[in-house]
Amino acid sequence: MGILTPFDALKMARERGLDLVEVSPTAVPPVCRIQDYGKFLYEKEKSDRAARKKQKVIVVKEVKFSVTVDEHDYQTKKNQAVRFLNDGDKVKISLRFRGRQMAHRELGYNIINRIIQDIGEAGLVEFMPRMEGTILHAIIAPSRKEQPVAPKKPATDKPAVASPAAAAVTPPASGE
Repeated sequence: MGILTPFDALKMARERGLDLVEVSPTAVPPVCRIQDYGKFLYEKEKSDRAARKKQKVIVVKEVKFSVTVDEHDYQTKKNQAVRFLNDGDKVKISLRFRGRQMAHRELGYNIINRIIQDIGEAGLVEFMPRMEGTILHAIIAPSRKEQPVAPKKPATDKPAVASPAAAAVTPPASGE
């Protein structure tokens, strides 16, 4: 329709029995559309619902350790944490100190740092190990996976162009 004054645009919308809907208020000049406002809201809600459906909700899973964890238990819990990270979830690694274990906090830090090292490329440390009361915890986020790029096929089916002049586009022959 082009650029119209607000009065003229409202007049045109009312003549057609429709509404004047402002689509982009930040544009210069603002962009408006003549349409049914109820239909506009319905379509907007529909597109918002589709966008929410495609979102991935990140869940924080927790793996608990103790200062006296055995090697087999450690490996099992580490593998569980790696599986959570590969599924796209964050992992909270927590270690609870009990009683006299609080005197030897360095043992807990060693276990947490060891698991961070063992997880390696599967995750990135979001929060370094820290104490909250009697619990030492760290949060690990899944590492960004780059999508594999499909290799391009070589174009062998197309004939080769002999010279650059032959490849130039020529205008159609007309009676001008």
